[in-house]
Amino acid sequence: MCGIAGIRLRGGGEVDRGTLELMAAQLRHRGPDEVGFWNDHGVGLAHTRLSIIDLNGSHQPMADARGRRHVVFNGEILNYREIRKDVAYPYRTDGDTEVLLALFEKFGPDGVHRLRGQFAYALHDSDTGETHLFRDRLGILPLYYYSDSQVFAFASEIKALYSVMRNVAVDTDSLHDYFAHRGVPAPFTLIRGVRKLPQGHHLVIDADCRYRISPYWSIPRVARSARRTWTAASATDAVDTALRASVRDCLVADVPVGVYLSGGVDSSVLTAMAAREGGGGQLHTFGAVFGDSRFDEGLWARRVSDLVGTQHHEVHVTPADFADNLGRLSWYRDGPLSEPADVAVFKVAELAHQYVKVALSGEGSDEIFAGYPKYLFAGATRWVGSVPSQRILHSIERALPANQVRIRTATRVIAESSYQERLRAWFAPFTAQERDRLVGRRRVRPAPAAFLDSRGDSLDTMLFADTVVLLPDNLLERGDRMSMAASLEVRPPFADHRLVELAFALPNSVKIRGQTTKWVLKEVARRYLPSGIVDRPKVGFRVPLDQWFRNDLRSVAFDMLTSTSSYARNNLDSTLVTRILTDHVSGRREEEWRIWTLLSLEFWYQELVARLGGAQGVS
Repeated sequence: MCGIAGIRLRGGGEVDRGTLELMAAQLRHRGPDEVGFWNDHGVGLAHTRLSIIDLNGSHQPMADARGRRHVVFNGEILNYREIRKDVAYPYRTDGDTEVLLALFEKFGPDGVHRLRGQFAYALHDSDTGETHLFRDRLGILPLYYYSDSQVFAFASEIKALYSVMRNVAVDTDSLHDYFAHRGVPAPFTLIRGVRKLPQGHHLVIDADCRYRISPYWSIPRVARSARRTWTAASATDAVDTALRASVRDCLVADVPVGVYLSGGVDSSVLTAMAAREGGGGQLHTFGAVFGDSRFDEGLWARRVSDLVGTQHHEVHVTPADFADNLGRLSWYRDGPLSEPADVAVFKVAELAHQYVKVALSGEGSDEIFAGYPKYLFAGATRWVGSVPSQRILHSIERALPANQVRIRTATRVIAESSYQERLRAWFAPFTAQERDRLVGRRRVRPAPAAFLDSRGDSLDTMLFADTVVLLPDNLLERGDRMSMAASLEVRPPFADHRLVELAFALPNSVKIRGQTTKWVLKEVARRYLPSGIVDRPKVGFRVPLDQWFRNDLRSVAFDMLTSTSSYARNNLDSTLVTRILTDHVSGRREEEWRIWTLLSLEFWYQELVARLGGAQGVS
């Protein structure tokens, strides 16, 4: 991976080299190996490099053969060798960056359709005066932009844009989104004026610095008749073939590649495939343990490692790791840490960085193959309809015992007044009514468009919404930021667009069978792993926050969320915040997810103030 940034001045002039250097400095963790700059006629580009392919060449910003086009690129083009064979061009390097220039010369912006991999890149064309920004189809890699009357700027991370912004302020409209998703769906962010280029989109800035955005890819719609032609056997064969191809592509590198191994089905099958496709070399795997038997999958990870023959490494994650890293990691995340596992992912990445420069991860499997328990209730989520009295259901939910977490969640889902809000409620820390109360005013944005896109039956709709919202704006973003904080590249084979297109072309009968979720992937896994590993109950990458917030992290939570200087106390409904804390500590309710959501916001805001307060101020 790398870091990219750029500036276009409105009205001409020369881009200040010092500003480009400040932007690049905020991205050095993404590219510690090399830094480069280019600027000319009101356009400036910056690049920080983590060398993965063509280690001694492919310096950036890179110019084409005529010196009229320049590109800065973050990511990996996994089919670059095929492109170099198929597209004639006077190549001067051995890497993947140059194929972006070759494709643009032959096909223009449409060349992006020929790319396979994970990427965010900017290409400036001096002949037309246009600058093109592209983000990969699934949103594996990030790209942000900011525009005002003087400048258009873009960067891999928001923090690099602060150097060109006149003031930094929280986008309070996005707080509603955050409390619904534990992240802010594209195109919005928690910083006012900063936007996120949606996955699978192309942004072009013309010679007059006007810009427009359009999609170049979306998950194809497949007719029901076509989906019915699949059998269980043919679907299993197809998924096996496509996933192996993706793993094979993800192993392309001129440096060592490892695998995140939790012991679950997703990471275990990736590990088994990587060991087979990797050419026989020693494969390193990495995992985390928490010292809590309810969530500790270390035994299973070690078992898979022994079966496959990897060299396995573990890191023990403690409450102190959370207290010590929440603020710092929220700076790297450019926002609150959406999941408690974010800290654990960083610790695993930090460990992996000692042995490899690239690691494979399992994000995307649950969203495309229906792995979450909520998918069993997809039909009920749609057809339950609006209930006569939300107030009664909210009262029932509050009266349920603390250990009835799933029933409480289902009650909150049913109580929502619209299908779109019920879809969001499965993973939402706060209901729509609670979000209005917490922020102090009604939301101004509807649910993301994906929650309004009927893709067939209710399971199709739920899977589509999670793949285009939850996956890029939470899980993939987490994977990128926490690995990049440790200067490690992460590659998620399940987010290969070919595999995603296949998954959405398959009938839902091979995704859920009876009470078995992710059925077809488990059938693939049986070809590589014993049934005892494939069929064990799903645990997920869980952190024992329920106990930590009652013990080791109790004072941290209270101090951060109730002090007179806290963002929560001064900007949110402090009565509701205090009630959530006391309900959890007393054991009356399990509120660790809501406490986490509030605490992450607080740590992010305080870190932002500490980093920027003296220079720009934060409001």
